[in-house]
Amino acid sequence: MTVTAASGLVFADPGEAAGLAAFLGRLLRWEKNAAVRIQAGDGVAAVFAKPARFEVLAVRTGRLLEPVELDVTVSAGELLERIDEERETVAVPGAVTGPSWAGLLPPRGGWSEFGTVPVDAVRTVAAAAVGEFRQRADKLPEDQRTRPVLDALAEEIWSRPLGRTGLPLRAVHAAHALGFLRGEEPVSLLEAGAWKRLRTPYGSVLVRREGTAGTAGAGLSVTPV
Repeated sequence: MTVTAASGLVFADPGEAAGLAAFLGRLLRWEKNAAVRIQAGDGVAAVFAKPARFEVLAVRTGRLLEPVELDVTVSAGELLERIDEERETVAVPGAVTGPSWAGLLPPRGGWSEFGTVPVDAVRTVAAAAVGEFRQRADKLPEDQRTRPVLDALAEEIWSRPLGRTGLPLRAVHAAHALGFLRGEEPVSLLEAGAWKRLRTPYGSVLVRREGTAGTAGAGLSVTPV
């Protein structure tokens, strides 16, 4: 872990602090004790998270006004409390013991785009899958509506592929839940080794093919999403 004496991050673009706050707020709805890993370098900061129950990684990046070298895992809740949206700054809280996922991040380079999808189409897929889950769950007899049964139903639906992209629908679900599927710009699909990535202007969702070795701590390329 590399940490400098820098006390905080100053974003270069208006709205970045508010965007980070929205990302963290959505993350904390799923897990109130969530942790995030912050990596900053080359004028860009990246905040990584693993939303509870999604089995994917999510990242939001932003350009920095002042250069900072930083690599630390912190409490998502404490980070949210230290964001100043008016000043476009965030004070970095003290480090916490990182969860296991924080030591295995996607590669820094080698990403290639293999397709784009209209964001409206992705939103439609996400809404349809969420609707199917709710409809099928509601039809279950009350004595069968247990956590294991609901988890199995969710696994069935969210493990389905997104067309021929190789991405599971859980990546789309996470992007929807984290507020990444906004605006009108197409969704970009990228891959690097065992990793696949769904990227929008508001953040990225990443999945790694099971049974493959990764590079611990390598870190995603810290370039704006």
